Amino acid sequence: MDYITLNELVKALDLEIIYKSNNIDEVKINKSDVNRPGLQLAGYFDHFAHERLQLIGNVEWHYLNSLPEDIRCERIEKLFSHPIPAMVISRGLEPFPEMIEFAKEKNVSFLRTEHSTTKFINLLINHLDYVLAPEITVHGVLVEVYGMGALLIGESGVGKSETALELIKRGHRLVADDTVEIKRVEDDIRGTAPELIRHFMEIRGIGIVDIERLYGVSAVKNWEFIDLVIELEFWDEEKEYDRIGLDEEYTEILGIKVPKLVIPVRPGRNTAMIVEVATRNNRQKMLGYNAAIALDNKVKKEIEKRRRERMGN
Repeated sequence: MDYITLNELVKALDLEIIYKSNNIDEVKINKSDVNRPGLQLAGYFDHFAHERLQLIGNVEWHYLNSLPEDIRCERIEKLFSHPIPAMVISRGLEPFPEMIEFAKEKNVSFLRTEHSTTKFINLLINHLDYVLAPEITVHGVLVEVYGMGALLIGESGVGKSETALELIKRGHRLVADDTVEIKRVEDDIRGTAPELIRHFMEIRGIGIVDIERLYGVSAVKNWEFIDLVIELEFWDEEKEYDRIGLDEEYTEILGIKVPKLVIPVRPGRNTAMIVEVATRNNRQKMLGYNAAIALDNKVKKEIEKRRRERMGN
């Protein structure tokens, strides 16, 4: 999403509406920033970030309370004369009458939260960072395996859902089936299921099943970071598959490189177990140990050892 409306933000953060502007559904918030107008209340309006939400905290409130009434009224009027999206007051503080007066005059929504200023800023920025993050939708299945997010992709009918079902039976968790919504939040990507189909899974021959009801709440998860992409494909006898793993493959999702494996599928092959091994092995690589490189080094040392023995003879 490029923006969130002010009304959507009010509902998401459970803000109290002291004054509701007549365009609250049209005001767009497109930056995950907030401004505490301390300098502005002191009379300095150069470089005023008026496009951000304005937050009055405990310090700003007590500063305003210390000002003579005429100066306070002048500063507040000048603050509201700028096209600010909304004014928020924290800690459940009581707004000054002038604030309500100018909010109504300038048609600016005035909101209140019971949270402390710091906590509200964290909640606001985290929420906006997530809502405004770049997003794509992919066809696949996302499961949490040993605490890591494995995104299963591949042709329709290759067995993605069946593999995920077997993983769930082994104690792992389903995040999304069929449709995975992926967002980039800072330097991480995380996936979730659309709200409408969350925790549901389609199994050919059975139909739609509710994983949460069948296996309990411990079998599902609302979202997970994506640590590994596994492409399932039908076994091709003509294709030479990687048998060592020295050449690592990556795929790019929303500008982030994610390790990728291609796993061939054929009858009799335990795909779920292979996915488990793949995630465990990927975790070892993240911790600095690569089995393929370790074996390659051992082989090279053995070759060098035998070469020196031959030269010594």
